[in-house]
Amino acid sequence: MAPHPSAPEDRDVQVPSRSADPRLLLPQVDGRHEALDGIRATAALMVLVFHVAAETGEALAPGVLGGLLSSLDLAVPLFFTLSGVLLYRPWARAALDGVRGPRARTYLWRRAARVFPAYWVVAVAALLVHSQDELGSPRYWGEVLTLTFPFNTDPPWLGTGPHGLGQMWSLSVEVSFYLLLPLLGLVLALWARRGRDVDARGGRLLVGLAVMAVLGLVALVPQFHPEQRAYMHTWLPRAAGLFAAGMALAVLSEWAWREPGADGPVRRFCRTVAASPGVCWLLAGGFFVLNATDAAGSRLVGSGDIWTSAVHSLTGIGFAFFLVAPAALAPHPASAPVPLRRAAAWRSGRWMEALLRHRVSQFLARISYGVFLWQFMVLYLWRDFTGQEVYTGSFWLDVVPVTIGTVLLAMATHRWVEKPVRRWSHRFLR
Repeated sequence: MAPHPSAPEDRDVQVPSRSADPRLLLPQVDGRHEALDGIRATAALMVLVFHVAAETGEALAPGVLGGLLSSLDLAVPLFFTLSGVLLYRPWARAALDGVRGPRARTYLWRRAARVFPAYWVVAVAALLVHSQDELGSPRYWGEVLTLTFPFNTDPPWLGTGPHGLGQMWSLSVEVSFYLLLPLLGLVLALWARRGRDVDARGGRLLVGLAVMAVLGLVALVPQFHPEQRAYMHTWLPRAAGLFAAGMALAVLSEWAWREPGADGPVRRFCRTVAASPGVCWLLAGGFFVLNATDAAGSRLVGSGDIWTSAVHSLTGIGFAFFLVAPAALAPHPASAPVPLRRAAAWRSGRWMEALLRHRVSQFLARISYGVFLWQFMVLYLWRDFTGQEVYTGSFWLDVVPVTIGTVLLAMATHRWVEKPVRRWSHRFLR
């Protein structure tokens, strides 16, 4: 969703009818997942506010406010975890059923059509405006247009990417995950195949994903030893645990539909988590606060040592898992969301559904990819127009016009780039 564009690849899947056993509130595993869309909208706004706060210096200032603003970078773990939930689900379903997974060619075509056209529009605009000295370099153009620039270990730019495209390192991580997912799905399926029944296969999948998360922490070793290589922070291995957290939620949601018996432990776990968004989000808030402390390292992206980086990775996993889990494991909504102004919305955890499925959240979710893509372009153009230097200025005077400008450009990109390309892509596949 990137980041970032992530959408389920299995909208036409048929699942068992809940009417077969109305006592069980099984997770939604088909169709448009509006609650997860709402989380994507929240993440898009978080990352925008974080970048404005970092550029004005507010997120780097000592004190509680600076720490909390810096923690808004946990939007990136949200994007990665959402991708794990939505994109791995067809492979999780196939592995649990012991059948062949989805076709990689169709899946990769959909991902490419979803990601690159809108990105190319923004990337070309950023290069023409901010990188005029490099316009004659084929390598520069090639690295930017293919999202491989984070792998340049001696780049001509400062920070995490070319000017105006610094946030795109996380999109590069997403694309790396997209390319690797069919192979990950195959390896996990082969590992799970040794299980004799669905419970054994589900357990083996979770074990495999736990190993994947541990390997994400092990990736810190080559990043810091024998010398620090800050650029490795923007590579996929560092984010393996975040994708694994989402993939585990995909396994649990599909496993609940297939678990033998009337009401097994997986179904009870899913039902309990879905009915307890307040507790889960409180735990996510705890990880958010921990990330704001010195234990998670410096407030500059990719800085710190191996131990603070490990804490930062773990807080990201914990925050994303507990924020996404109640929505990912919630049953398919039976009706329109109850307005928050009604008392019924505050019973049985329905406030989360009402909040995430609100029309404002759904609007922002539709344009969230454009919000992610355009924010640095708008931010830098605004600050150049107002004559502000880096780490100076007023956060509150910048965030409003930058947000408005970003939303307007995101709406234009969604209408004239994303939607037409999506329609063309679907026609091409048919």
